[in-house]
Amino acid sequence: MSTWNLDPAHSVVEFKVKHMMISNVKGTFGKAAGVLDYDEAAPAAASIEATVDVTSIATGDAQRDAHLKGPDFFDVEKFPAMAFKSFKVVPADGTVEGELTIKGVTKTVAFEVEGPTAPGKDPWGNTRVAVEATTKISRKEFGLTWNAALETGGVLVGDDVTITIDAQFVKQA
Repeated sequence: MSTWNLDPAHSVVEFKVKHMMISNVKGTFGKAAGVLDYDEAAPAAASIEATVDVTSIATGDAQRDAHLKGPDFFDVEKFPAMAFKSFKVVPADGTVEGELTIKGVTKTVAFEVEGPTAPGKDPWGNTRVAVEATTKISRKEFGLTWNAALETGGVLVGDDVTITIDAQFVKQA
């Protein structure tokens, strides 16, 4: 089993959610850390732990970002990070199951995973692998319940949130 650290400079944590029931708003979390324990000969024995700094949220609109950081959504003063810890890896169907904690609420989620890629050497001699992982959650299940009704029917913010992680990991000596 080898230990691989997330390379935050070459990794992205993104989300998207319906806005006004007509289009998606996307955002990123700019700061993340994680550790992958992985053995190419035994991929089902792999495990991953990751944390995301929720204060690093960015949607391209400062007012919206401030609202998302506040008590109506993530309440970053009380809950500055979200975390994931795997408990099951199923290479045959490309899933990783684990516990996702957001705003103090922990739920079991399954990520659909592509990868890891074959290991490759970077120009500085480090060995790297990459994965792409996606899941869909109900934000309400994690206590992110704020919303506003629209005059035309429906709500301002959809419940389903798609989370996509493009992660690059560096093998540790």
